[in-house]
Amino acid sequence: MRKTIYLYIVMWIMVCAPVSAQTTHRDSVLSQARYLKSIFRTDDAIEMLSELVQPEAMDEVVLAELADCHFQSGDYDTASGTYFLLSSLKPDNILYKVRLMQAYYRLKAYPQSIQTGKAVLHLDSIPAVISYVGDGFRQMKQTDSALWYYRRSLALKPMNETVLSKAMGILIDSSNYDGAIAICENFLAEDPDNETIASLKGLALYRNKDYESAIKIFQRLEDIGNDSYPIHYFLGQSYWHTQTKYRAEQELLAAWEIDSSDVNLAYSIASIKSEFLYPFEEDVKPWLDKALDMIQPDPSTMSRIHQLYGLGYYRRQDSWDKAIEHYKEAYRYNPKFIAALSTIAYCYQIKKEYKKAIEWYEKYLKVVSPGTKGYIFARDNLDFLKGELFMEEQN
Repeated sequence: MRKTIYLYIVMWIMVCAPVSAQTTHRDSVLSQARYLKSIFRTDDAIEMLSELVQPEAMDEVVLAELADCHFQSGDYDTASGTYFLLSSLKPDNILYKVRLMQAYYRLKAYPQSIQTGKAVLHLDSIPAVISYVGDGFRQMKQTDSALWYYRRSLALKPMNETVLSKAMGILIDSSNYDGAIAICENFLAEDPDNETIASLKGLALYRNKDYESAIKIFQRLEDIGNDSYPIHYFLGQSYWHTQTKYRAEQELLAAWEIDSSDVNLAYSIASIKSEFLYPFEEDVKPWLDKALDMIQPDPSTMSRIHQLYGLGYYRRQDSWDKAIEHYKEAYRYNPKFIAALSTIAYCYQIKKEYKKAIEWYEKYLKVVSPGTKGYIFARDNLDFLKGELFMEEQN
């Protein structure tokens, strides 16, 4: 009997020893691979783990580690394939589905990412996953669906700055300024000086033409140390709209010190200086020159720039030729700017070039509405000039 028991023990050792050795080797490889992954040597970890993969045996732990390594190394295609396999084998495993959702998103496979995210939400209402689904819809330009998921995420986690800023961005882009302002009120009640959310509220107020309220937001952010370009720019524009021109100029110049590549900013500074009646050559013209140097051939902007050039020279009362030149350019870029025709005519009239003045007044009268002040002014001057020209020809 004792010999029989001894024989069974020997046979058990002979059978189980290789299995134990295999398990020990597997655990050792897994341990080393996890360490390599932790120090971002993912290629080495993948090479080690791949040796453990056997087509005839599905080792979930090894496959999960491989998938994570591929994800960490940026090989989202392989990672998504492995996570899809794991998720199919373990349909209730939330982790595999979450990682699959992320891998699809990184691959810009947004419909698949959304579908996988929704599968996660059937198992658990995770705010981060809800917002991920919203991100997928936003990338697909389906902003209504994106906003619905962002609102759902915020209902569970209302102080999520990132999700709130995305929701506000959608509302502002769609001109729903009241909606953008309303959605952030509770957040700002808890964190009133949050720069991201307060800035977006200020932008919504500015776009909604509530300049006084926008000033309060932007000025507060500046007072607590926000010295960024958008704060100075929108604060300057808001002050300009409320006719606080000195502060507007101060803030726009501060914005220019940070970023001198915005043609609209250069034009705004020129416009403010023009409204202040600063000397044209010394103060207004240099800013128009900056704008003109940067501008792309956009007809509307080019017309406005030349119009301001023309106005500057017109006001000098001694540079009529330059005023005429720029008003002609302003009209060429924007034929709807018919006031340029009358101004050009008047400049020729001051220069006593009556034939040219008559020519431009007649052009103006063909396009201006009869009975308007401009029409009456041009008609009366045209009659006067024809009389003057007749008298000159008689002499």
